[in-house]
Amino acid sequence: MPPALHTEICDLLGIRYPIIQTGMGWVAKPELVAAVSNAGAIGFLAAATIPPREVEAEIEAIKKLTDKPFGVNFLMDAPGADIIIEAIIRQGVRAAGYNRAPNAELIQRLKDAGVICVPTCGAVKHAVKAEKLGADIIVVQGSEGGGHTGVVPTSLLAPRASDAVKVPVVAAGGYFDGRGLVSALAYGAAGVAMGTRFLMTAESPVPSITQDRYKEADVSDVFITSGLDGMPQRVVGNELVSRLESGNVIGRLFFALRNALAYRKFTGAPISELLGSALSMRKNERLTRSQMLMAVNAPMLAKTAMEDGDPIHGYLPSGTVAGVITDQPTCAELVETIVREAEETLQRLTV
Repeated sequence: MPPALHTEICDLLGIRYPIIQTGMGWVAKPELVAAVSNAGAIGFLAAATIPPREVEAEIEAIKKLTDKPFGVNFLMDAPGADIIIEAIIRQGVRAAGYNRAPNAELIQRLKDAGVICVPTCGAVKHAVKAEKLGADIIVVQGSEGGGHTGVVPTSLLAPRASDAVKVPVVAAGGYFDGRGLVSALAYGAAGVAMGTRFLMTAESPVPSITQDRYKEADVSDVFITSGLDGMPQRVVGNELVSRLESGNVIGRLFFALRNALAYRKFTGAPISELLGSALSMRKNERLTRSQMLMAVNAPMLAKTAMEDGDPIHGYLPSGTVAGVITDQPTCAELVETIVREAEETLQRLTV
């Protein structure tokens, strides 16, 4: 393997290739996480969509499937974050991923235990703050990424972030092959993070009826909408998005309230904790009251599509790359292909 493909994050995370699988809610389950790590990259368990007290059992399930390093991704402002952190530390998990509302005290607890801290940011100023709070690696997601996203394309965000911080940066948003990996390295990044590409693999738990909607999508079918929760999200367009975008505000708020009640039942968290989490999110994300209420739409509607197998009434978070992917390889085949393409690209550029 060319030295260029062995970057700083390989040593920090104990992995062979500089490729990270993002913590996609309802998707990044033990089987997918283990398959990615066994392939030489690193998978992240999506703990944000698991009741906190069940996270440790999911970590143990991953350990039964791989002896390679993996990570756990969670929300620091959500109820039960402290329970998840204790599970991460107790189980000796290599890395912790987080995004909104970083908490200095919780980050320090992870660092004191030797856990590699890997936040995700969508702006250079947030990357700078993340470094000050103790990040070891920073994932920067450009507008091509799936789910909640910003407006700056990865081709601009990655090099600017790489120049602004001293810790290694990993580029996310728009990556799916070896040529993309080489381009990220050229931007100054130390690797790539991919969500949608790993969602569309053989080990992905997403039901085939939902997978088919991703494979059938053209690039023009993947766009940004604010109809789900008032904040920009990149999705594969479907019947749900069309209905929400054409509906009125009162109808959307009633819809969100119903999902909020479902979320409370799923998590088992008391109302006081959910309100505290919502207020924290409102403060950190500068949300309006209606956006704060609607924010619960995303996790519950993603569950409908990703776990329940209903891509009509659920939502399909997606990076732009869904519009160019039609296959469903194993994680091992995918990582091998990416690395081989990267090697061939580097060789072609140096001839």
